[in-house]
Amino acid sequence: MDSKTSSHARFSYLLLLSGTAALGGLLFGFDIAIVTGAGPFVKQHFHLNELQLGWGYSSLLFGCILGSAVAGRITDLIGRRKILMFVAILFALTSAGTALAPDFALFVTARLLGGLAVGAASIVSPMYISEIAPSRLRGRLVTAYQLSITIGILISYLINYLLHGLGSANWRWMFMTGVIPSAFFLMLLFLVPETPRFLTKAGREEEAFRVLSKIEGDDNARGDMARIKTSLEETKGRFRDIWKPGYRKALFVGFGLAVLVHTSGINTIIDYAPIILMSAGWKINAALFSTFVVGFVNFIFTLVSFWAIDRFGRKPLYLVGSTGMTIALVCLALSNLTRSFQGATVLLFILVFIAFFAACIGPVFWTLIAEIYPNSIRGTAMSIPVFTQWTANAVVVWLFPHVFKRLGGTLTFGFLGIMAFLQLLFTWAFVPETKNKSLEEIEQEWLGKAEAG
Repeated sequence: MDSKTSSHARFSYLLLLSGTAALGGLLFGFDIAIVTGAGPFVKQHFHLNELQLGWGYSSLLFGCILGSAVAGRITDLIGRRKILMFVAILFALTSAGTALAPDFALFVTARLLGGLAVGAASIVSPMYISEIAPSRLRGRLVTAYQLSITIGILISYLINYLLHGLGSANWRWMFMTGVIPSAFFLMLLFLVPETPRFLTKAGREEEAFRVLSKIEGDDNARGDMARIKTSLEETKGRFRDIWKPGYRKALFVGFGLAVLVHTSGINTIIDYAPIILMSAGWKINAALFSTFVVGFVNFIFTLVSFWAIDRFGRKPLYLVGSTGMTIALVCLALSNLTRSFQGATVLLFILVFIAFFAACIGPVFWTLIAEIYPNSIRGTAMSIPVFTQWTANAVVVWLFPHVFKRLGGTLTFGFLGIMAFLQLLFTWAFVPETKNKSLEEIEQEWLGKAEAG
């Protein structure tokens, strides 16, 4: 086999591994967004008020809190691949359970259990990709996870639009379609191995070397193995290690980004776009179609991030994205204040907001929190910002319909705009640049900064 063919085979294998793990993001996006179009019909079917509707939307997210809290520690114990298999099975079961729910209590129960799978996937999928990806490609490959989320959102929006005319059972068919990608994800997981970093930690060094060799070749694999073993020897994986001075800074950065990524409004737009557009004068059919347009813009600008993240770096994108989101949210607030909150104007500002988030924030957030923690406790450490972002997400999504109705768009979007601006300031002050650095180099930089401080 010549070197060119060998290089092609290694890249194809890397794409299989990262693409399979990224499908966890597709299920994540699908389950998060399918309720967007189903929600108005669920509200009518179960006769819900605004707080009950918010609970129906956010119940999945409260399940995500628990899933993210436990998945990180468990994946450090039993591995990344086994957790992803559990995620695929649970996605399928809860999609069917939500669709078949005879009453609102069982609907919420199925959504809560589905949240366990989404929460686990949000930790383990980007972690898997970051641990198998070469440093020069890691940003783009972890961005493939965010791209997969946007594809899941786009597919769910399309399904919502296509099935909305099926009568009173339309929302049940919307949820039931989630079984299909879940089964496909599970089948692909039988074709991929555990990550080399977990295999090394588990004492299975020969397996780890074989996986690394198939990704980067024997020579690079030997260097990677040496760095991984050194990193694992320096930190033994105890929970208290996450409070070391250097790692505390990493935890602070992850926690701050996790709070701001959702309190600046992304899931209020993703989940409630039809309701926002209907409040601006759109009919349900037009609102659902426009929501599909929102999903398409989300997908296209995530492709932009795929091109930009390893060229311009994480921090510059976060600064640009936060600025654009702030401007779009302020415009939404002002349009409400000046009574121009209607039709195409609202859709335009929503699309601007989505474009800046998709191109600059969403992919970079998941890339950063998968990069900045040490090998030996990555799962446990990642669970903290992921748990935090799901908590912020759940609270915002739960309260949005009530707050939007009671306080109006000016104060609601004004608050989200303030949070987007705080995200800009936080990034400028605290977020490091991780472009083109190995996971082990990033770990050593945190420790070096702690010693210097």
